[in-house]
Amino acid sequence: MSRTLLYTIVFIEGFCSLGAEVIALRRLVPHIGSSIVVTAPTIGFFLLALALGYAAGAKVAGNYTAIVARNFLIAAALAGIGLAGVSVDWMFAHLQPVLVAYLFFIGGVLCPLAWLLGQTVPILTNLMKHARTGEASGLALYWSTLGSFLGSVSLSLLVMQWLGVSAAVFACALGLVIGSLLLAQRNGKIIAFSLSTAALAAGFNLQHDVTADTAYAEYIVGDVTLSGQQNPRAFWVNKSTASLIDDSEPPNYTRYIKHLRQILLDDLGFRNKEILVLGAGGFTLSHREPLNRYTYVDIDPAIRDIAEKHFLREAVTGEFIADDARRFIATTERRFDAVLVDVYSSHTSIPSHLVTREFWAGTRRALKPDGVLLANLILDGKLESPYARNLLATIESEYGRCAVDVLHKGKPVSNVEVICFASSRASKTGIYVDEKNQADLDRVR
Repeated sequence: MSRTLLYTIVFIEGFCSLGAEVIALRRLVPHIGSSIVVTAPTIGFFLLALALGYAAGAKVAGNYTAIVARNFLIAAALAGIGLAGVSVDWMFAHLQPVLVAYLFFIGGVLCPLAWLLGQTVPILTNLMKHARTGEASGLALYWSTLGSFLGSVSLSLLVMQWLGVSAAVFACALGLVIGSLLLAQRNGKIIAFSLSTAALAAGFNLQHDVTADTAYAEYIVGDVTLSGQQNPRAFWVNKSTASLIDDSEPPNYTRYIKHLRQILLDDLGFRNKEILVLGAGGFTLSHREPLNRYTYVDIDPAIRDIAEKHFLREAVTGEFIADDARRFIATTERRFDAVLVDVYSSHTSIPSHLVTREFWAGTRRALKPDGVLLANLILDGKLESPYARNLLATIESEYGRCAVDVLHKGKPVSNVEVICFASSRASKTGIYVDEKNQADLDRVR
């Protein structure tokens, strides 16, 4: 084998192996989020499978190109079918609990793919007959790692952003098919299976039924049935209903948006105020609301165009800034009359760096001295879970006592609206008891 062909093959291996890992992490976001307890085990399992692949490849003693071609072909099928949106959605819909679906996805798709591709470098270095061992392995690892770098960067920042995750899956599978064809050496069976695999990958990925698919989220806009509403439609972000709107005059919105509007416009009487919204959703908070000025911050630069074209079907009211919420509040010099936190990556999952005390301190920094913080949280309706209690305690450790409204008290999961004031401070509290009751003194103070 020529060096050019060998380096091309190991480059494809690196590009597609790390590309598959990036895609896998993105596919998991709508189902189990992107917290460290998800990403760390996923990366760990991938590296373990890759290490086992290195060991397996080191034991191969002949028929080198045929084995690598076979591995590429199987890996292409695993990527093209197993990483397809419809396949991952099926796993998490039918394999319960969620941990079972996750382990099936990792053990049945990602790890076998990594194990197969991990064999490539140790197998093909056997064909570098006129190179020192160190030179052969070093150059092979160089091209493989260069492919990994370009695969992770190009698939996440270019392909996913402009064409969607499904296109990235197809590109990964197609790269492996091309590698298999380069190694086929006119083998009719490999050529036929390679073309069939490419066709299957195209069928599974190029017809993914979503409105838009970016590196950050999967967006679906579709009609829903709601009593008393005129042509209602929903805006789903990563399988979670982010917004609702209909064609009534005035339009109907989700209950929590109506509640937040009531707080801002009626209870607080906001007029001509600056309102910062962290997490754009469907941009319905400011929809046809001319009394105040709204600034939306969302990490996905594509969300505004998607909402305008498919959901609102008109221009967004307010300014839009594509940025991470925590970074924005830490760096902005602007101060707002209200900051609304409505950030979710999937279902009930808030990114972990947006629940800490440091984040809530950052929201206070972005407020004017008499400003108000509003947070839309999705918690258990009774606020009994450790997560609910700890999250509320974290917010109040920075803001002091806050008002808490549970909108769906009879449901296991509910929108919970938290309202805090920048003028408040956390302070030491006490408990009134019969023996030493200071309630009257406190009232006087």
